[in-house]
Amino acid sequence: MTAPLVLAPARTALVLVDLMDRIVALPLEPRKGAEVLSVAKELADAFRAAGALVVLVRVERPGVAEQPPGSALVHGLIRDGDVEIVKRTIGAFQGTGLDERLRAHGVTTVVLGGIATNLGVESTARAAGDLGYDLVFVEDAMAALTRAEHEASVKLDFPRLGTVVRAARVRLAAD
Repeated sequence: MTAPLVLAPARTALVLVDLMDRIVALPLEPRKGAEVLSVAKELADAFRAAGALVVLVRVERPGVAEQPPGSALVHGLIRDGDVEIVKRTIGAFQGTGLDERLRAHGVTTVVLGGIATNLGVESTARAAGDLGYDLVFVEDAMAALTRAEHEASVKLDFPRLGTVVRAARVRLAAD
């Protein structure tokens, strides 16, 4: 058994990208959207219980009068105290105020999950890294349109940007 990765709740945020009905329902690999959602919900509950910040990001298409059906966050995902970020680009930082919100909470470590691994999650991670955040990638809280895309991010790119773990290894220290 690999040792747990212990994180300080006061300085850590869970950032979950694009867990919206229409995206969770896509044909995904290496796991289905429902599996990603289940792991993400467990992580979010653990972060909330420890007093850590939970950020839920969803995308809106720019320049359209109405968003496609299923564009809200999955029902029941957001809770009181969570931060909802609406992005209009692939990543969650550009023009959203996410950096300011994280800094206002004293966050230095960002734990990432969501869909798609190689798009919204990776773009968000690259921007977070450029801004100086420490990064943790929860591999089983992500999926992509193909296994190859997911694995390229998880095996090639993410280890260069931060720490890749499975959800079972993530622990939040008692303050």
